[in-house]
Amino acid sequence: MVDHGGVVCRHELSDQEWELLAPLIPRAATGRPRVEDRQVVNGMVYKIRTGISWRDLPERYGPWQTVYTRFRRYALDGVFTRALQQIQARADAAGDIDWLVQIDSTIVRAHQHAAATPKRGQHRPDEPDDHALGRSRGGLTTRIHLACDGQGRPLAVLVTPGQRHDSICARPLLERIRVPRHGLGRPRCRPDHVIADKAYSSRAFRVYLRKRGIAHTIPEKNDQRGHRHNRGHRGGRPPGFDREIYRQRNIIERCFNRLKGFRGIATRYEKTATSYEAAVTLASFLLWARSV
Repeated sequence: MVDHGGVVCRHELSDQEWELLAPLIPRAATGRPRVEDRQVVNGMVYKIRTGISWRDLPERYGPWQTVYTRFRRYALDGVFTRALQQIQARADAAGDIDWLVQIDSTIVRAHQHAAATPKRGQHRPDEPDDHALGRSRGGLTTRIHLACDGQGRPLAVLVTPGQRHDSICARPLLERIRVPRHGLGRPRCRPDHVIADKAYSSRAFRVYLRKRGIAHTIPEKNDQRGHRHNRGHRGGRPPGFDREIYRQRNIIERCFNRLKGFRGIATRYEKTATSYEAAVTLASFLLWARSV
C-alpha cells in the first residue's frame, strides 16, 4: 500500500501490482507537470473497489476530474486491456496458464446513474448505441461474459445488455482471448479445452469449436436430446460429455465472486459500456497480479 503521511490506505495498489502496471501506463513527454501516475491510478482502483462516485474521491488522489479524465482516456485507448494481456503473456511464458478454459456470464444491476447516457448518435464510433444496458422488469441490467483459465483468472471479458443470450456471445468472447508471446510468434488464441453450461449447447457453437480444433465439455439440453432421439440414426451420435471435467465449472463461479468483490463491478455505475468494461478489465488485471 502507499503510505500517505504515515497512514497505510486500503484499496490501493501494492508495490508489486504497481511494478507490473507502471511500464504500461502512457506518459506525457511534454506539457505542464501533472499528478503522479500512481496517485491517479490508485484513485481509479479505489473508485472501482468502493463504488463511490468520481466526485467523492478522497483528495489524496488529486482532482477527481483528473482521475476521471485519465481513466476515460485509458479506457478508450485500451490501456487496461493491453496490461491484462501483458500479465497473461508473462504467466504463459512461465507455463502458468491452465488452458482448460471456462466460459459463463453473470447479470449486474445497473444503478440509475448509469442510465443518464447520451442520445443516440452522440457518442464515439467504438461505443454501442445501447451502452450495454438492457431493460427488464427488474430495471436496467448489464451482462458480463467471461472466459477464465483453469485457475480462475480472467482471460477475456465482454459486456452486453442484460438480455443478450450466452450462446450469441460465446464466439466473440473466445475470439477476444489473445495472449501475446514473448519473442516471435502470434498471440495464443486457442484454448485446449472449453467448459460451458447448457446455455452454450448449440450445434453452431459445437461446429465452431470443432473447426478450431478445441475440445469441449458442454451438456446437451433435454429438448435437443429428444429431437436427436426422435430422428433415429439420422439424429447422429450424442456429443461427448465428461462429468469429471464438468465438475470443475465451479472455478468460473469463484472468479465471478472475486470480481464482484469490487463494489464498482457488482453494481454498474458507469454510463458507458467502454468505461464499465475498462473497470472490469482493471479488476481482472488485479486478480492476475495477486497470482503471479
